[in-house]
Amino acid sequence: MIELDGVPELIDPVMVAAFEGWNDAGDAASTAVAHLDKEWKGEVFAALDAEDYYDFQVNRPTVWMDDGVRKITWPTTRLSVVRVGGEKPRDLVLVRGIEPSMRWRSFCNELLGFAHELGVELVVILGALLGDTPHTRPVPISGTTSDPDLARRMDLEETKYEGPTGIVGVLQEACTHAGVPAVSLWAAVPHYVSQPPNPKATLSLLNRLEDLIDVRIPLGELPEDARAWQVGVDQLAAEDSEVAEYVQTLEEARDTAELPEASGEAIAREFERYLRRRDGGPSPDDRTRPPMPPKTGGKDEDDDSSDD
Repeated sequence: MIELDGVPELIDPVMVAAFEGWNDAGDAASTAVAHLDKEWKGEVFAALDAEDYYDFQVNRPTVWMDDGVRKITWPTTRLSVVRVGGEKPRDLVLVRGIEPSMRWRSFCNELLGFAHELGVELVVILGALLGDTPHTRPVPISGTTSDPDLARRMDLEETKYEGPTGIVGVLQEACTHAGVPAVSLWAAVPHYVSQPPNPKATLSLLNRLEDLIDVRIPLGELPEDARAWQVGVDQLAAEDSEVAEYVQTLEEARDTAELPEASGEAIAREFERYLRRRDGGPSPDDRTRPPMPPKTGGKDEDDDSSDD
């Protein structure tokens, strides 16, 4: 049993998770959770034991200096809690880590233990994949779930995927079998420009998350970073005629396929988001976080090590 002495009673908590690795094209998903953690000043309250789940020859620890003292940071998965204020405050449990190298079922069970103890009502797992999508168009975001009732209620797709999967798919199924509502949000990253970072994909994931859980997320410099990223890719594509022609082909295919969507629900969602940002949601200054408990839940460091 996971003991979380000192954790306050949470308000309508939602767990938002992302993992570096196979399910994180362009680092878009992990950067999204890092952004939430940074904007709302999350503090780590628990970490999984790195030695239980990670191969250190694959995900190596890093050495750094702290006032002349050498310390080691071990790769692991950490949890923090932030409170979103306003008229209807709610708490987010942020899970940020690396896809584990081993013992995936135990890994998921441990995260589900935290979710149970914290009273989490919904788990949202962010992912990003490489796709045939042009960088000049809005980033496609798909929301999927294994729960047909949840799919109908939240206007999501009921997943029909078959094939190799990563920790995102495994954790979603573990949540379903445990009776915890779970959703995956996937961003499609252009495969011809897959190098991280991809702020445009990160921004799109956060916008979709905002719609899904009905909170206003402070975006900081992300919109400007996304514009600068697209300008940079435009310049690179213009220098290669074959790439430019390929991008044009993708644009034509995308525009043809999504014409009805562009004129309907997508515009309505964007307008609703605009209204919410203009006068319907709390400002970033309204955010507070609940008091943090002492660290628990894992030995992610030894005598000569330190967390981030």
